[in-house]
Amino acid sequence: MDTKPCASGLSENAVVITRVADRQWHALHDDLVVGRGLAQYRPDGRLFLSIDSWHDVVFHRLARVMVAELPSPLYTVVDEADVELTTQWRRAGFAVGRREWEYAVPTDPRVTGLEAVLPPSGVTIVPAGQADEGLLRDVDRAIRDEVEATVGWWRSMPAEVFPRTEGDTVVDPSKYAVASAAGRYLGLIRVVTPIRPRIGLVAVRAGEQRRGIGRALLAHALVTAHRSGFATAWTEVHESNHAATALFQGVGARPMGSNLELVR
Repeated sequence: MDTKPCASGLSENAVVITRVADRQWHALHDDLVVGRGLAQYRPDGRLFLSIDSWHDVVFHRLARVMVAELPSPLYTVVDEADVELTTQWRRAGFAVGRREWEYAVPTDPRVTGLEAVLPPSGVTIVPAGQADEGLLRDVDRAIRDEVEATVGWWRSMPAEVFPRTEGDTVVDPSKYAVASAAGRYLGLIRVVTPIRPRIGLVAVRAGEQRRGIGRALLAHALVTAHRSGFATAWTEVHESNHAATALFQGVGARPMGSNLELVR
């Protein structure tokens, strides 16, 4: 952005906050834009804030105005390693709501130990792009309902920030591989590769868990990425999801950092 550092010792009274569009604000000092604030709704309906500024005073002025003008609850996401930014949001009244770990996942089956992994008897892995769209949507909806009825989807699953039609959680069916048996789908894995393979979701119906289906889906996705020339895939895991953590750590995934979702 064009923002430049404010003069040393700048007081809050020297900064003017202006709403320039729907859920967008500018901080002005002597007619110069010294900070920007933006609020955006995620697909799950939650409202997330971001502030871009060079000066603590500007940040806090923007945060104060945005919090006052927007409905609660409000959310933001920060890299946990960015202590300064995390502290700024905390001073604005935000607290840690959830933590996600980012993992680098090796794809070579000789490294992951998945080269001999097969799905359980009677279960077939349907590659990405070949799944029946109706059955895919059925298993996606069923799994989401099961998770929501227990620990809650957004409280335990990776954050989903991709744009989608309201009520439609399967954005691009071609990105999903599924586990199939007896004419129904038991689990799914979503991998998106804009630059590098990113595993956005791996999940299995509640009644089919602990049979090795999730591990077989992961093995399929990683081997596919390896054959496409990628040495590493990436994923995020909510810290409370111990099953997913064990699954990825069990194949040699390395934690590379963590993100905090803060809420006010």
